[in-house]
Amino acid sequence: MAFPLLGAAMGLATVIAGLERAQFLGTAAGVEQVSDAGSTIGALTTNLAAITGSRTATSSYATLDSGVESPHIDRWITRLTTSLRGDFQQSLQRMEKYEGMITAKLDARGMPRELIYLALIESNFNPTAKSPVKAVGLWQFMSATARQFGLSVGRKVDERKDPAKATDAALAYLDQLHDRFGSWYLAAAAYNSGQGTVSKALRTVTGRTTGTDADFFRILPRLPKETQEYVPKLIASARVGSAPERYGLAMAD
Repeated sequence: MAFPLLGAAMGLATVIAGLERAQFLGTAAGVEQVSDAGSTIGALTTNLAAITGSRTATSSYATLDSGVESPHIDRWITRLTTSLRGDFQQSLQRMEKYEGMITAKLDARGMPRELIYLALIESNFNPTAKSPVKAVGLWQFMSATARQFGLSVGRKVDERKDPAKATDAALAYLDQLHDRFGSWYLAAAAYNSGQGTVSKALRTVTGRTTGTDADFFRILPRLPKETQEYVPKLIASARVGSAPERYGLAMAD
C-alpha cells in the first residue's frame, strides 16, 4: 500500500489519535464539552484520508474506535496478527470485493466506515453463508429481522443473500440500535445478542437506558460469552485492518 506524503500523514494521524483519546476520556468522565474535539477530529480525518487514501478513514462525524484500551481488545489484536494471521489476511482480501459498496452506503448515512468489519466477523464476506441457527447472508440476518427491515425472505427469493439490499437493511438496523443505545459498541453488542440483553445489562449496571462506549466494558460480564468477544474482536479487526502494515501484515497490491 502506498503512502504519499508520509510525514504529513503520520503527523495528522498522531494528532487525530490524541484528540480521539481526549474525547473518549472526557465522555467517559461525564465531560460534556467535547464537541469541538469531535469536529476537529472529523476535519483532520478528512485531510488524512485525502493524503493516504486510507481504506477505512471514517466519515467527518462518525467513528467506531473511540480510543478505548482493554485487554480484551489487545488479546484479539494478538490473535489476528499471530495464530489467525493468515485467515485475517484472506478476509481482508475478500473484503475488497464489497468494500466500495459498503463504505459508500456507510458514508451516505454518516456511519463509521469501520462497521464494515461486522460483515467480516458475521460471514467472512460470504453472501450465501448460513449459520446453524439459520442466519443467512453477508450480515447474517434471521428471517424475522430481515423482514422487519424490508427484505424479502422466501423459497424463491431470499434478499438476505443480496449484498447491496442486505447491507441497506443491516445499516438501517445498526443505525436504529445506535439511536437507542447512544454508542456504537452497545449497538454492535445488541446486533449480536439482542436489544433486550443489552438493555437489561445496561439498566442493571448503570441505571440508564443509553450509554457510552466505556459502558460496554462495564456491562461486559453480564453479556453472553459470544458478545463479550464480539465487540472487542470488531474493534481489533478495525484497528488491524485499517493499518495492516503497521501490524506486520503484508497485503497484496
